[in-house]
Amino acid sequence: MRKIKTAPFLPTEVEINEISPTKAQVVAYPFESGYAVTLAHPLRRLLLGSSIGYAPISVKIEGAAHEFDSIRGMHEDIAIFIINLKSIRFKIKEEMGERVKVSYSFKGPGKILSSELNTDELEVVNGDIVVATLNEDAELNFTMEVAKGIGYVPSEDLRDSIDSDAIAIDAFFTPVRKANYSIENVLVEDNPDYEKIVFDIETDGLITPVEAFGNALKTMNQQLSVFGSILNLDLSVSSDIAGIGGNELKSFIVPIDTLGLSARSYNSLERAGIKYIGELVMMGEKELKNIRNLGSRSLAEIQEVLADRGFGSDFVLDEDTKNALAKKIAQLKE
Repeated sequence: MRKIKTAPFLPTEVEINEISPTKAQVVAYPFESGYAVTLAHPLRRLLLGSSIGYAPISVKIEGAAHEFDSIRGMHEDIAIFIINLKSIRFKIKEEMGERVKVSYSFKGPGKILSSELNTDELEVVNGDIVVATLNEDAELNFTMEVAKGIGYVPSEDLRDSIDSDAIAIDAFFTPVRKANYSIENVLVEDNPDYEKIVFDIETDGLITPVEAFGNALKTMNQQLSVFGSILNLDLSVSSDIAGIGGNELKSFIVPIDTLGLSARSYNSLERAGIKYIGELVMMGEKELKNIRNLGSRSLAEIQEVLADRGFGSDFVLDEDTKNALAKKIAQLKE
């Protein structure tokens, strides 16, 4: 017999499985039936379009008038050369702004690798791409413009913003190569209808999958906040923890193994029986210092992580809220 509910179940478990520097799984559960896909689908869209990346948007090639032209002594046609440029993942160095133009000059014979496009303005993330192959008497001179952006912008939309004699290039800014999800059933209190979301994320190396997922979450929160403002609603979670302002419950019940702490810091917390970030938030500096084998460097690292999550030294929980949070974490540990 199903229980009568007055509020949907709040998921409590988050797992991050880092498969490689560019691949990861993000798992969250348990969700009420139907809630998982409701959240997963827009998050996938945001994963593919909310992280900043860099891409070539135009190229001006000496001796070539258009993308269907060719250069004497270069094995690749201009169209193939442009495809090769699009395969390279660039990063504009911070002090250079959001768009840069860089000129290159190469002479044959030999292959030109993407690593050879590193300059004072640009950094190449994947340096093993073959850009072009030149014969002994061949020469390749070109100027490429790289821009910072999000998502995808087709070449026809870029033509008005580039030099008139340059070839526009479709710009794939997103650093996320793959963002898929699956929904699985999970058992909660003899009810098999709860759901688990499993995200599979792959990036190009410019950012990590976890950073990409964080960007998607941040964008979703920013987009949804407009409804709270126009309707004068408080969108904070209040069923289990009242008075926390804009911080959602899930911000406090994040497992500490997702915080990216050093092995020394993590092991000290684990031995002390600390599992959730909420336990750290409720501790003062004196209590943290009293954790066995937690040195000054580990203490500073934990405080920095807390500050990054919005729980710096100026963040204060009132006693009622602290008691409610302690009760919730105790339930999770049972």
